[in-house]
Amino acid sequence: MEVNRKDFYIGLSLAVSSSAFIGASFILKKKGLLRLASKGSMRAGQGGYAYLKEWLWWAGLISMGAGEAANFAAYAFAPATLVTPLGALSVLVSAVLSSYFLNERLNVHGKIGCLLCVLGSTVMVIHAPQEEEVASLSAMAEKLKDPGFIVFAVCVVGSSLVLIFAVAPRFGQKNVLVYILICSVIGSLSVSCVKGLGIGIKQLFAGTAVLKEPLFWSLVICLVICVTIQISYLNKALDIFNTSIVTPIYYVFFTTSVMACSAILFKEWLSMTTDGVVGTISGFLTIILGIFLLHAFKDITFSWDSLPVFLRKGPQGFAWAHHAYMAVPNHDLQADDEMKLPRE
Repeated sequence: MEVNRKDFYIGLSLAVSSSAFIGASFILKKKGLLRLASKGSMRAGQGGYAYLKEWLWWAGLISMGAGEAANFAAYAFAPATLVTPLGALSVLVSAVLSSYFLNERLNVHGKIGCLLCVLGSTVMVIHAPQEEEVASLSAMAEKLKDPGFIVFAVCVVGSSLVLIFAVAPRFGQKNVLVYILICSVIGSLSVSCVKGLGIGIKQLFAGTAVLKEPLFWSLVICLVICVTIQISYLNKALDIFNTSIVTPIYYVFFTTSVMACSAILFKEWLSMTTDGVVGTISGFLTIILGIFLLHAFKDITFSWDSLPVFLRKGPQGFAWAHHAYMAVPNHDLQADDEMKLPRE
């Protein structure tokens, strides 16, 4: 069933506003965690929960809640393939705000990365599928019974348990990928729950008695469990590692997990043309490239003012920049000259 343009733009607007709220929430939470660390409180990365008494952390949580609510509503109006990749805008918001409020430098590479994130998101919006995959909870129930999704869900739960109980205690504070992988794989299930609940709430406003459906409450319980785990491990990652590292890496893994889950559960890729698939993948790869530039070169001091220096033939930063050019002596020519002198 074709999604009308009004629903499409409502979902798009909600997704963009969600990114703004979520990007700001990272900064507020990080500020709160830094204030606690300066007071000597037990940090979240060490298992402490002192952040529950910090109002900045709660402000960040409320901002994230508002963003997730907008994101929640967006899934009811637009396909997951459109809504999820727009989370790249939260990376842009977080990077810009962190340069102002957390004194984390945003160099030229970071600004180009932000631009690529915007361009990639635009390409994905243009090539997003224009069909609604699931229109009711009964259709959602049939999707959840698909063997492919059952195998995917079992793999997600199994890998999450291994990461939580075996990998995280040993490597969680050394490797940023551990906590982020837990948030990402669990997040793929939470987005599926949000999509189902969004459809159910939409039916509820249309007059359907969805509150009597066991599936509706099962999705609520699953969503609460998934979001609780995500918040806990995201707090640990933010407390230990730099925001400019956590935010982009989390986006890449989270979006990849959600798109894989969406492809298996809703099969919305089957309704797309070849151009649409290529455009969507190209847009997503452009976003990943932008996030790589934003993250990989964040410690390099490089600005527009220093660009002419790097373009000169003799860069000032190199050791040989201040030395005059000297010809390398040719020992064969010197030997020939010495042989000619006695003859003369």
